[in-house]
Amino acid sequence: MAVFTGAGVAIITPFHADGSINYDKLAELIDYHCEKKTDAIIICGTTGESATMSREEHRQCIRFTVEQAKGRIPVIAGTGSNCTRNAVEASVEAVKDGADGLLVVTPYYNKATQQGLEAHYSAIAKEAKAPVIMYNVPSRTGCNIAPETVAKIVKESEYVVGIKEASGNISQVAKIMQLTDGNIDLYSGNDDQIVPLLSLGAKGVISVLSNVAPDETHDICELFWKGQVEESCALQLRALPLIDQLFSEVNPIPVKKAVSLLGMEAGPLRLPLTEISAENEKKLVQAMKEFGLRVC
Repeated sequence: MAVFTGAGVAIITPFHADGSINYDKLAELIDYHCEKKTDAIIICGTTGESATMSREEHRQCIRFTVEQAKGRIPVIAGTGSNCTRNAVEASVEAVKDGADGLLVVTPYYNKATQQGLEAHYSAIAKEAKAPVIMYNVPSRTGCNIAPETVAKIVKESEYVVGIKEASGNISQVAKIMQLTDGNIDLYSGNDDQIVPLLSLGAKGVISVLSNVAPDETHDICELFWKGQVEESCALQLRALPLIDQLFSEVNPIPVKKAVSLLGMEAGPLRLPLTEISAENEKKLVQAMKEFGLRVC
């Protein structure tokens, strides 16, 4: 059984003005998503600025999210690292702290061969003994998991159950589903490709859009599965202008601004990320309004 189906939010991490984690605001965001149609919370991912968190902050953030969610919806912890040892340790800690699953990005900077990727995920799964969703985002990591490698890893490890595919390569995604006979929990990693991946058998999306439009992102998936494909596609297309603006600058710069514009104060970004430009903020506000969101 999949860790979740539908729209999981790649949740932002709110900060105080001094850059420390604002746990009061994080609690509000967690409650907000538990009360909306959000199907899972993915904490400490790219959108959560995990790359700038200390080891202590990372673990505390995951533990806090599990405690605040109180089992209302699944919590998936981002525990990836370009150091396998660190990824193993973070994964084991997250499972001890109650995470329902793990999102593990491919090694970045030092990258890895396909053989290295097999060894990396095998080591994490062996120690963590919890559902692992691989995260393939070559544009950020410079490392692509080949479909053949995905199929081999899933076949050989009972705990590696899924993949968040953000390569943007639909042909590659189709090959993954063909080589695994569909026996993999596929999630779209791109909000503009939810419906195309659902058509290939995806379980849903791990979404940036869900931070500001959780109900609609869920509905794209739900409508599709109910056989209302035309309506699902129409909602996907209606969301495209907003999705475009949420990625007008590197994620999560625009989405943190969007969350604050909805009245849920997200706080500043941590360097090296900087605030959204005035021009892109204006376009973001317009896209939000046109989508029907109430901007404060």
